[in-house]
Amino acid sequence: MREVFQQELREVQDRLVEIAELVKDAIQQATTAFGNSDVALAEQVIDSSEAVEEQAGALDELTIDILARQQPVASDLRLMVGALRMSASLERMADLAQHIAQLARYRYPESAIPKGLKKTFVRMGELDVLMAEKLVELLRNQDPATIDVIRDLDDDIDELHAKVFEKVLSDKLQADPTGVVDATLASRYHERFGDHAVHISKQMNFFLRGELE
Repeated sequence: MREVFQQELREVQDRLVEIAELVKDAIQQATTAFGNSDVALAEQVIDSSEAVEEQAGALDELTIDILARQQPVASDLRLMVGALRMSASLERMADLAQHIAQLARYRYPESAIPKGLKKTFVRMGELDVLMAEKLVELLRNQDPATIDVIRDLDDDIDELHAKVFEKVLSDKLQADPTGVVDATLASRYHERFGDHAVHISKQMNFFLRGELE
């Protein structure tokens, strides 16, 4: 029975990695579509969003079933509880990638990025993709050092998010209300993506160290 339980725990971990990889692909494609006004790629992100939702739902069902049958304790219990919370955050991250892709689709063939913010959004996209890659690495290898890397990346995104708001409040950009709305929404999506990544890193910290911070 113990061997079966360990196999189930590994399956939970493997499924978390698989979902994180889907999220990584989604944000990579979404930021590319947003930056390049690539409507075909944007549609691809939107159409594939259900895959994360389905896998997250299946993982939740598996986790709840294991909790009911095995009644785990200590670190095993922390993993089960954390898996439920992490799958929810991963699903939300996929939704945010979809929102970014939708902005690109709505503004096609025009760019959803206002003038003067191109470099900022390119960098935000790069940081989100890097953060998603680090999440996959964290979930796969469970290296505590990766947690600090993710938090540092989130700090960088927060700084860029603040710069976007400074820009949209300027008199020059106020003349472009559509651009203000697009920039505000896109920046918020990027910032929230980072917040969910940090939440997952905290859950992994809880699993590895028994500490939420």
